[in-house]
Amino acid sequence: MVHVLAIDQGTTSTRAILFDGAMGKVGVAQQEFAQYFPKAGWVEHDPEDLWQTTVDVCRDVLAGAGVDARDLAGIGITNQRETTVVWDRTTGKAVHNAIVWQDRRTAGICARLKAEGHEPLVSSVTGLLLDPYFSGTKLKWVLDNVDGARAAAERGDLLFGTVDTFLIWRLTGGKVHATDATNAARTLMFDIRTGEWSAQICALLDIPLAMLPDVRDCAAEFGSTDLLGGTVPILGVAGDQQAATIGQACFAPGMMKSTYGTGCFALLNTGTSPVASNNRMLTTVAYQLDGQRSYALEGSIFIAGAVVQWLRDGLGILERADQAGTLARAADPAQDLVIVPAFTGLGAPYWDPDCRGAVFGLTRNSGPADFARAALESVAFQTRDLYQAMRDDWNADAQTVLRVDGGMSASNWTMQSLADLLGAPVDRPVMQETTALGAAWLAGMRAGVYPDRDGFAQTWALDRRFEPRTDAADRDARHARWLRAVAAARSV
Repeated sequence: MVHVLAIDQGTTSTRAILFDGAMGKVGVAQQEFAQYFPKAGWVEHDPEDLWQTTVDVCRDVLAGAGVDARDLAGIGITNQRETTVVWDRTTGKAVHNAIVWQDRRTAGICARLKAEGHEPLVSSVTGLLLDPYFSGTKLKWVLDNVDGARAAAERGDLLFGTVDTFLIWRLTGGKVHATDATNAARTLMFDIRTGEWSAQICALLDIPLAMLPDVRDCAAEFGSTDLLGGTVPILGVAGDQQAATIGQACFAPGMMKSTYGTGCFALLNTGTSPVASNNRMLTTVAYQLDGQRSYALEGSIFIAGAVVQWLRDGLGILERADQAGTLARAADPAQDLVIVPAFTGLGAPYWDPDCRGAVFGLTRNSGPADFARAALESVAFQTRDLYQAMRDDWNADAQTVLRVDGGMSASNWTMQSLADLLGAPVDRPVMQETTALGAAWLAGMRAGVYPDRDGFAQTWALDRRFEPRTDAADRDARHARWLRAVAAARSV
């Protein structure tokens, strides 16, 4: 039987998910890896951990399902975006730890470029803002701070890649240095209109163009690997949030998805023309198929599921993350606790890397249940900020149904709270592995074993729709309280 293997390389773990010829999930293997925090605001991974866990989980899932590599039609890769790896072209060894998307060390570089008036140019070319989140300033930091790196890069000895590119390089034995348009669009160096690297932006960041990978469609030939017991082609690549957009079948303009993992990322499909945001949303590539780019407005929340991890690991309020919804249900309705989870700054629409977390409304009666409710509501409030901004940029009068996925979407309480605060329906699909499914579909479609885009969209199935239950006055008052709390946190 034909199978497709999806590699989902995330921020805290690497997973391999095996799908059969009918796009049914038949096996999963997962390994966590270490997180490194060398200084306040710095977040790193060991690239060898990313590589070894990828090989291990691929082999484990095949062995567990009793599937031979010869039965694989192809491999799809989806990955944590913006995380930056620089390695030696000859040895394949990284010259520094991977700098993770959450890392804020380049805030000073971004502030200087803003002060010099470069942000309008960067935004018009890349669709992005000058923020440490993106890869370009991370790459500049490596070249400026690792001994010998800049000279080696200028000699052509070093290569840059987001995690997908690094894995493709390793999987193909150094034969392919490539990425897809969705990952390229997150680097701060890619012209999203021409589909090429921007020489102007690279000159601004002092980055040699020769370091950058070839940019291909999301469904394309990315070489093959012999590391799994047979030769298997790599046929699909997309950054994790774009892969989830694909997996949610958000192919029509106006469709929106939100993924709740460590952070939260919402994308609104705007069709084949990029839409410039007036509300500090990002304009990005949703996917590129057959040479045709489709675009999206994106809002990024840095802390979503991580706030529940904080309740568990930092405060000891929870034993398990999945207890948060049950505990929140027991909260005192009279408590007006608000948590602003700006542990690593605030993302869209604020883009404030210096803001830090805060708690407002504490009383002597505030307890664990109230913290749980405020933590979960902070995710809903942040989503509303994104939802309103994107609708204002796109079409505020259009009815938008939000399709959700990710770990937090399994919580009925959280999703109902989200619908209540948005004042709009929230749809949760049957298939929760939307990110991996998106990567698998790209590879399987390219291999000719999965249906085309329209056929794939027809397979999307609803698990549950959450309709709003509160009136507009109540949700607007609660959101206004949230906005006051954010303003106060940013003023400290």
